[in-house]
Amino acid sequence: MLEPLPDLIVEPIVRAALAEDLGRAGDITSAACIDAEARLSARFANRKAGVVAGLACARLAVLALDPAARFETQVDDGETLQPGTAIAEVNANARALLSAERTALNLLGRLSGVATLTRAYVDAVAGTGAVITDTRKTTPGLRALEKYAVRCGGGVNHRFGLDDAILIKDNHVAAAGGVGAAIRRARAFAGHLVKVEAEVDSLAQLDEALAEAPDVVMLDNFSLADLRAAVARAEGKVVLEASGGVSLETVRAIAETGVDVISVGALTHSAPVLDIGLDSV
Repeated sequence: MLEPLPDLIVEPIVRAALAEDLGRAGDITSAACIDAEARLSARFANRKAGVVAGLACARLAVLALDPAARFETQVDDGETLQPGTAIAEVNANARALLSAERTALNLLGRLSGVATLTRAYVDAVAGTGAVITDTRKTTPGLRALEKYAVRCGGGVNHRFGLDDAILIKDNHVAAAGGVGAAIRRARAFAGHLVKVEAEVDSLAQLDEALAEAPDVVMLDNFSLADLRAAVARAEGKVVLEASGGVSLETVRAIAETGVDVISVGALTHSAPVLDIGLDSV
């Protein structure tokens, strides 16, 4: 069962989004048109098939403006929905609900889009043994939510930031004087719980990296033939991550080379928003 993010993490992001939308004077349209005590019942529903993620965002957006609102989810994050599925039922102060609507839908649609695209990649490699992971190519301020959405779609998370794993990229290699030297320095620096990953762009560089026994090697933009050769050379001694040039059209062939992990930046930087609406009932 997917563990939801604590409200403590989600609520500040939702409140910041609400504050951005409410601006300096609040929702003047709702204030002008609707009685202060009016109430509204409405339903969140998806208009296209997809995987839902971000229910807490919608709930917290509504409750931030009407703490007495009733918000009842009809599905769970991570569920695959057919078009027209009732996602949540809400009854709230009408002004508050309409003021929270766009923030709730922005976040719910964005995260559900990430989850939906992730599920498509996960399904594409089913049975190969490869796992799909995300990257740090996330929307500023939304990383925790977007990485949660990746988990909702069946993917796994790469590092969350610069501080939770060592990932030696090509520019680090250039500055350190070679991939072997960079890995040796990283090994001397890292604590016992910190993993070391090195990016390589050729089989020769792979051999240099393998000699230093990193935890993970990222194979950057390798051809399918070179990916297969890399798997044979590694002999299962390190985790191999394929990266670069990954799409829904290519991911299955990449997975069938025998790599362990496939990282896909598109999960978070190019996922289309899932069309979700809020309609009065």
